[in-house]
Amino acid sequence: MIPDYKQIYTDILEEKFPEKLLDAAIKLKLETLQSAFDILKFNQLIFGEAEYTVSLNNQKLRSYDQESILRILSYQKRNGLTNLQVSHHFKISRNTIARWKTIFKL
Repeated sequence: MIPDYKQIYTDILEEKFPEKLLDAAIKLKLETLQSAFDILKFNQLIFGEAEYTVSLNNQKLRSYDQESILRILSYQKRNGLTNLQVSHHFKISRNTIARWKTIFKL
């Protein structure tokens, strides 16, 4: 059972950012929320870049589904990035990325 992210973000937008609900790009992205990767990008689109301390605390609560992990690892492979570079880009621990690579044998 997964949360209904579409309903959650619709409620947030209606309550706190009703002007953003009128934007066609945001409405389109809201309709296509499927993976954790999509949700993180949508969250950044709505709220912007978080402060360092808030971002650090939020990182502890993130979880990724298999599809999102494979997209992150394919992004790394496609762009020829190191674990450190990918960890800075996605704000994930480099050890987490290394662990994912061993789990998925990449």
